[in-house]
This record gives sequence, structure tokens and C-alpha cells, in this order.
Amino acid sequence: MASYIAPRVLLAGTNSGCGKTTLTCAILQALVDRGLAVSSCKCGPDYIDPMFHSRIIGTKSTNLDPFFFSRDTLCSLLEKNARGRRLSVIEGVMGYYDGIGITDPRASTYEVAKATDSPAVLVVGVGGASLSVLAVIQGFLTLYPDNNIRGVILNRCSPMLYPALAEEIRRRFGPTVTPLGYLPPMPECTLESRHLGLVTAAEVTDLREKLSLLSRQAEETIDLDGLLRLADQAAPLAFTPPRPLPCREPVRIAVARDTAFCFYYEDSLDVLRNMGAELVDFSPLSDHSLPENIQGLYLGGGYPELRARELSENTAMRQSIRAALEGGLPCIAECGGFMYLTEHIAGFPMVGFLPGGCEDKGRLVRFGYVNLTARRDNLLCRAGETIRGHEFHRWDADDPGDGFTARRESGRSWDCAVVSPTLYAGFPHFHFCANPSFAENFYSACLAKKALR
Repeated sequence: MASYIAPRVLLAGTNSGCGKTTLTCAILQALVDRGLAVSSCKCGPDYIDPMFHSRIIGTKSTNLDPFFFSRDTLCSLLEKNARGRRLSVIEGVMGYYDGIGITDPRASTYEVAKATDSPAVLVVGVGGASLSVLAVIQGFLTLYPDNNIRGVILNRCSPMLYPALAEEIRRRFGPTVTPLGYLPPMPECTLESRHLGLVTAAEVTDLREKLSLLSRQAEETIDLDGLLRLADQAAPLAFTPPRPLPCREPVRIAVARDTAFCFYYEDSLDVLRNMGAELVDFSPLSDHSLPENIQGLYLGGGYPELRARELSENTAMRQSIRAALEGGLPCIAECGGFMYLTEHIAGFPMVGFLPGGCEDKGRLVRFGYVNLTARRDNLLCRAGETIRGHEFHRWDADDPGDGFTARRESGRSWDCAVVSPTLYAGFPHFHFCANPSFAENFYSACLAKKALR
């Protein structure tokens, strides 16, 4: 068991849409503008919010997902990314207690707060309410008394209203819970959304201006010093570090990175890096062939459907990838990457290595946390082995594959993923830290490809 000093604070929302990400970005930018070294984390499996964090802090933001990870792994990832930083800011997901099921707080922000023993600050949207805000706060404090909530920040709150609400919070809930400021309505800083959540940071053309406005406002109306004091009160992180994977002979793995393919868990890729992999970025949109001398390929998720015409018009890249896969190049293709390997997306020709195409269903398809169990031996594992994952997509494929069975906690199940000794291609996303042996098997296949050359 190891113990680490890691100042941290968790920003938890009452619900989706209360302004958690905007508030988190405001606080992160204000702390960075003060010259502080900050790390950031996102509860749950979301890819997009960490992109905004990373734009601010200049380094990766980690995902803390209690469905994917054991408590030890969760704490080790938090400590790894907090190392050498003044504090860590953890952004919650959905409402504080919202988890796997309607009445089950497992995999919720609350579970992250408890597992990491992090002080939580409740973000409450105030628009259209006054005294009722106190009822919301009281409800969150009493539903689970061991809630770790130590502060409240009011979002979209009138400057005229805040002093009275802050005084009432102190009177009713102090000294355990402290008012830590507010943000007024700032429509000019709204972050746009689409069906998978916010648009990505790369798509927000005036992001730097919005962040600057948010930072200045946070410095004026949020008690940043109070947040720092709260972060310093966090107990040391105590956990057993996971066993490191052995360092092996180097391999080169091409990783698709552009506005069409941008959904990656950096800590998951670090598992490959730590074993000795050199990850070589390339763009299926603008490059004309795969990088030279590679032994593996990783096609992450993203929004290929939004760039389908451009991906289709890059015939040279499509042919390069198909030839490499037909030659036995080990490949992981998740969600958008899987769609790219099919014959078409909405009629636009794609790589064509996999049969059938993909169409927009106009609604979420087979979404949520899943336990993935292999139905037969494949690139990542043996038949019967498992890893936890997540699906979240509106598009579906004519042939989603049958190499794995995906099973939800409710018991609902379906077949998914096209697999072979050199391929995993399917809608479910997964994280190597949830089962490092999957990374070892992928790495071994890349080494075998290297040996053939």
C-alpha cells in the first residue's frame, strides 16, 4: 500500500446541463492564469470534456471511471496525472448520484468521490429559482449522508441574488458546506453541443476568447483561494499500485488523429508506450498513406460521418489502409474507426475491408456500459476473456460483428465486433487499464508482424 499527497477537488453537478464543463474550464483557466500547475480529470467514459481541459492545462486530462477500473487503478491514474502538480480538478459526469441504473449510484461521480476520498463541490444551476436552490442543495446532502460535499458554486446566478443565497447556505449548511462563489449568465461563453455531447475543442473557433472571459469572471466571482484550501484538505491517496507491464522490444503503431478520429484515452495509449511502443500519428483526412515501417494500426472513434466526403475522396489513404490490413497488419478500430473500415458511410465509399455500410439511425443505438466477452480467440484475447467497455453512437452498421458478446448490467446483451487474429473492429470502446492483458496481446501481435519483416 502506498500513500501520496495529492491536493484535489471534485466539481459535481446536480444534473447534465447545469454547466459543469463551462465552470470547470473557467476554474482551470483561472488557476493556470495564476501560474499554477494543474492536472485535470473527467469522471466517466467521456472523450470530449478532457479535450477542453487539455487545451487549458497544456497536458492530457485523465478519465476516472469506476465502472472500467478497480479502486486501486482509479487512484493510481489520479496520482499519476497529479504528480508534480499544485492540485487536480476533477469534473463530474451527469448528476452527482447518477450511475449505471435509474436507482443505482454505481459508476457515478459520487462513487469517484468516495473511492478517491475527494472533497466535492456541488455545481447548482440557478436560472429561474431562488429559495428553491436551497431545497436542491439539502436534497443532495441528505440522500446519501456520506456524500463528501464540502462546497457549493452557483451557476448562471444573478449578482444581485448571490449574496442572499450564500448567506442562507452558510446559515443552513455551514460549517460543513461552504458557498464558494458563482458565475453569472454568460451566453457569449456557451459551448455548443451535438448528439454525442459538446462539439470538440478543435471545432470551437473562438475557444481562446471564451476561456479568457471565463477566467476573468472566475477570478472575480469564484472563491479560488477557498477551492485551493479545500483541495489541500484532501486526505492522502492510499492504494496499491498496479503491476507494471514488462518493457519489450520497440514497435511502431500508427494512430489516426485528426478532426474525424480523435477519441482516445491517453492513459490507455500510455500502456502501449510504457511497454515500448512508438505511437506515430497520421491523418486519414490529409495524408496519402500510412506511416512507413509500422507494425500496428489504431483507428479511434470520433466523427467520421461529419467528414465522410473528405475521407472518401482520399482514395490513396483508403487503398493504403486496405492493403495493409489485407497484408495482416494488426489493427484496433473502435466505433468511428470501425465505421471507416466498412464499405461506406451514408453512401460515401470507405476503406471497404469489412462488408456492408453504416447509416444514421437518428437515435442512440445500443448505448451504455457493457461487459465484453470474447466468443472466440482474436487479436486481443482468448475466447471467454472479458473487458469492460462503453457504447455510445447514433450510427449503426449493416454487420456490427459477432466476435464478442456485449452485456449490460440489466442483463440485455447483443453480439458485436468483427475479430480475427489480427483485428478488433467494433462499436464498443474500451480502456487497456481495465484489462492490461488485452494490450499485451495487441503488442505481441505487433511484434509478430515486425518479425515477419
